Amino acid sequence: MSDEQQKIKVMVVDDHPMWRDAVARDLEAAGFDIVATAGDGPQAVRRAQATAPQVLVLDLNLPSMPGVQVCKELVGADPALRVLVLSASGEHADVLEAVKSGATGYLLKSASPEELIDAVRRTAAGEPVFTPGLAGLVLGEYRRLASDPAPAASDEPKAPQLTDRETEVLRLVAKGLSYKQIAERLVISHRTVQNHVQNTLGKLQLHNRVELVRYAIERGLDDA
Repeated sequence: MSDEQQKIKVMVVDDHPMWRDAVARDLEAAGFDIVATAGDGPQAVRRAQATAPQVLVLDLNLPSMPGVQVCKELVGADPALRVLVLSASGEHADVLEAVKSGATGYLLKSASPEELIDAVRRTAAGEPVFTPGLAGLVLGEYRRLASDPAPAASDEPKAPQLTDRETEVLRLVAKGLSYKQIAERLVISHRTVQNHVQNTLGKLQLHNRVELVRYAIERGLDDA
C-alpha cells in the first residue's frame, strides 16, 4: 500500500446502499481514505462540500438531482476536484454529457475491483480514465467540436506562450500517452511530467487533462 494512495481522499456516491458500501469497502481496503458516502444528489453536494474529497466516484442515476448536475456544481465550485463516473450505462450520450459536465473519467460498473482501484488512483493524478472503447468516443467528439467553425472573436487574447518542453509534453498528452509513458519517452521523471502539465493547465486556464487534450486536438497537436 503506497503513501500516495493513503493520502487520496475519496467520496463514493450511489443510490444503491449495498453497491455503494462494497465500492467504499474495496477502495478503503486498497488504502484510500473514504471521507464520505452519499445516496442522492443533494446529499452528495452537501457532504462533498463538507469533506473536500480529491476524487468523487459518482453514479449518474441519482434521486432528486442527476449525477451530471452534481458534477457540474462541485467541479464548478472546486475545479481541482476529480470526478470518476461509475455507471451501468455505456450509452454514448451519457458518457459525453458526463465529460462535458466536468468528469475526468468514465468507468462501467462491470469493471473489476482492480480496474476501479487503478482508475481512482489515475483519476487522482489527473489522468482521463475510460472503459475501453469510450476513450475513442470522447476523443472523436472533441475532434468533431474542434472541426466546427469557431465563433468570431477578434478581441480574443493572444494565446499564452508555452515552452518547447511544455508543448512537447502537451503533444504526447494529446496522443493519449500516460504520464509514465511520456516520462519514459522524454527521459524525465514522472513528477517533472506532472509539473509541466500543471504549468500548462495554469497558463491556458484549463481545469483538467481532458480539457487539455481538447485544447491540443483543436490545434492539431495530436497529429504533429
